[in-house]
Amino acid sequence: MFRVLDPAVDPDAPGSPVLTAGSLISASREQLIVACAQEHIGVQLTIEEWDDAPPPFSDGYEDEAKCVLYLRGKLSVDMGAAGRAVESIRLSGGVGDYGARVYTRNRAASVQRYEELFQLHADPLGDEFQQARRRLEGLEQYLLQLWRES
Repeated sequence: MFRVLDPAVDPDAPGSPVLTAGSLISASREQLIVACAQEHIGVQLTIEEWDDAPPPFSDGYEDEAKCVLYLRGKLSVDMGAAGRAVESIRLSGGVGDYGARVYTRNRAASVQRYEELFQLHADPLGDEFQQARRRLEGLEQYLLQLWRES
């Protein structure tokens, strides 16, 4: 999982969102948690800021979720124990409510291919397994679109 939040927000503060089984996202006023399908392979995240709400599209994305976040003109992406992937990006929309839409692609394929590695390469600590695992990095993809709500 990863969190999208204002850099000033404590991700573990009371009232923080909690993921429920089977949900793609969970959101509170100031942060959004995105549930990845697996936790052993790095995912790809693309963040887009739009001037207005972008038109919905599929373009090969399998799932969509949306919410509204209050941001103070900056954005961070927190990966929990692994730290912050993005410390602080300035948003051109400034302070206020932002519409947020999350799209996903290759979630099931990522899980399936990772499980197949165990059938093909018996030693998960071996070089062959690790090289095959690294080739799966970024297969699971997320697109986050943000826009300032009017």
